[in-house]
Amino acid sequence: MNTSEFRRRGKEMVDYVADYMEGIEGRQVYPDVEPGYLRPLIPDSAPQEPDTFEDIINDIEKIIMPGVTHWHSPYFFAYFPTASSYPAMLADMLCGAIGCIGFSWAASPACTELETVMMDWLGKMLELPKAFLTENAGEGGGVIQGSASEATLVALLAARTKAIHRLQAASPELTQAAIMEKLVAYSSDQVVATLGTTTCCSFDNLLEVGPICNKEDMWLHVDAAYAGSAFICPEFRHLLNGVEFADSFNFNPHKWLLVNFDCSAMWVKKRSDLTGAFRLDPTYLKHSHQDSGLITDYRHWQIPLGRRFRSLKMWFVFRMYGVKGLQAYIRKHVQLSHEFESLVLQDPRFEICAEVTLGLVCFRLKGSNKVNEALLQRINSAKKIHLVPCHLRDKFVLRFAICSRTVESAHVQRAWEHIKELADDVLRAERE
Repeated sequence: MNTSEFRRRGKEMVDYVADYMEGIEGRQVYPDVEPGYLRPLIPDSAPQEPDTFEDIINDIEKIIMPGVTHWHSPYFFAYFPTASSYPAMLADMLCGAIGCIGFSWAASPACTELETVMMDWLGKMLELPKAFLTENAGEGGGVIQGSASEATLVALLAARTKAIHRLQAASPELTQAAIMEKLVAYSSDQVVATLGTTTCCSFDNLLEVGPICNKEDMWLHVDAAYAGSAFICPEFRHLLNGVEFADSFNFNPHKWLLVNFDCSAMWVKKRSDLTGAFRLDPTYLKHSHQDSGLITDYRHWQIPLGRRFRSLKMWFVFRMYGVKGLQAYIRKHVQLSHEFESLVLQDPRFEICAEVTLGLVCFRLKGSNKVNEALLQRINSAKKIHLVPCHLRDKFVLRFAICSRTVESAHVQRAWEHIKELADDVLRAERE
């Protein structure tokens, strides 16, 4: 494919993507396929001669789309949202074109410096304490990780390294085995201190947990993977109170801030805690500016060596939506979740199982777990909408998450009517 054909095919692909997004509401949200459906549809080895672009495009609809779960359908209410916006898609296209591997400042200065500035921009949007920011020669800073799980592991490894160094300094006679025996990690059944748990979007009280961790010199990592995006809205910022006690904080703009996956934002109060754990300096990666104190090499902040130019997505989205546009998007989703909550409360057969704070509603039919399992099975078998469950203590609960960028009140209303109809069927079958 030469440049001329790339121009033509690129325009065709943009049209295809735009048509897909524009028509996604008409596609069945969950696929009708069984495991292993795809292999018989494609050759068992790569072609020796090139295929045509037309053949590949045709096979997308024939082979790929039948097996796609349409996460951006306005009838997708499962899990949590995964962000999607046209500005972020365009930025990803540019990222692929530049194609740098940003393991050091020298490998592509713009890749490193834009990430540093974007993480400060986002930190200010959240009103994070200045200790987490890089500007003004602070000790902290932000880095883009691949996921909240990755950020949690990075924090855990950094905390372990810091504790080992502290013990080695205090008791040099201790062996490595003796030190490892002394290390303890505390967690709840949600893993770490969490703002907006996956099951029901509940919040740990950082104002209670934080001072204890600081007093006992324990690393506190705070995970706000889903809920963190909402903290750009002043009315939800109080949910982040106590973050000043944290050593590290993370949330996923790729969930709810219109920045396509992957983009997991992580901040630390002392970046030396990360670089002390992950520093990797072979001769071929060293450069003349690395000890200047003016820049950072992000390979020292993460588990992988290489990294993509992910901050372009943040730069495009933040500039093309503005903070006010992003706040309006969050508020719309929260309003729709409360609309669904009010519909549930109007039906005496149902109950709300957890406080609705942001964009998630946990609900169920009053009665046994079995009847709720049957309801969910009917919902997902019908494939008009898609939900997933959770367990709250001993109760089987249905989760209704506002996910799609294009979801409107009409979609929520239709989803509820559909759920009520299926509930009628389930309750009728139980009586028979």
